[in-house]
Amino acid sequence: MYIRFTKMHGLGNDFVVIDAVTQAVTMTDELARRLADRHTGIGCDQILLVEPPGHPDIDFKYRIFNADGSEVAQCGNGARCFAKFVHDRRLTGKTLLNVETYAGTLQLRIGDQQSYTATLGIPNFEPAQIPLVAEQAAPTYAIEVDGHNIDIAALSLGNPHAVLQVVDIQQAPIDTLGPMLESHSRFPERVNVGFMAVVSRHEINLRVYERGAGETQACGSGACAAAVAGIAQDLLDSPVKVNLPGGSLSIAWQGENQPVSVTGPATTVYQGRIRL
Repeated sequence: MYIRFTKMHGLGNDFVVIDAVTQAVTMTDELARRLADRHTGIGCDQILLVEPPGHPDIDFKYRIFNADGSEVAQCGNGARCFAKFVHDRRLTGKTLLNVETYAGTLQLRIGDQQSYTATLGIPNFEPAQIPLVAEQAAPTYAIEVDGHNIDIAALSLGNPHAVLQVVDIQQAPIDTLGPMLESHSRFPERVNVGFMAVVSRHEINLRVYERGAGETQACGSGACAAAVAGIAQDLLDSPVKVNLPGGSLSIAWQGENQPVSVTGPATTVYQGRIRL
């Protein structure tokens, strides 16, 4: 059996996108790991599955699998690639899409000059919803790691994020501190970890250690989380330019009880078939 796929990336955060609307595909954690393997499979950070909608007011269902096979609810770079994929493959003629995810309804907009905007919903700071082990919500939390306390902000965008401020992202201990925070006991479902350096009120530099994938070239929801955390702490003002290793994104958030959106490019690399 063969399945068709498209290799895509958003600022170097790369995906295998599979159309499960016009072909039969049953995704499992084992298959996701096989496809994501960079030595024996196609290779990617995440697999994106395009499925038929379950409701009449929804255009598509959007599922995301990490390279380790775990299914997650949100991916901002993937959402932009999803929008480009369904538009380029003529699965829809719309430029404004409502997409069903495990985190709720996601709105995708196809703009001029190959610009794509994903509105990821309202950030949630409640510890139980992140989830984070904490008595009450706070701007930052002291997390003990290897005998030292590290101050982080924490929030959910349908997936959990921790954001810590650093002076220089190039000197930040991402390879060591990233995995320790990702699997910290205070984050029962693990966490995406953002290392943020503030450049100005409207600009930050960012590297992200992603849950289930390690450090990636760019993380759309991580960029949103960092910008939101910075705005909430009065370090930043919307819109925020977020510079990641793979390129820059624009994040807009108007404050409490408002949705956050990410705008940036999406790129198709190649199309192919793989035998299962």
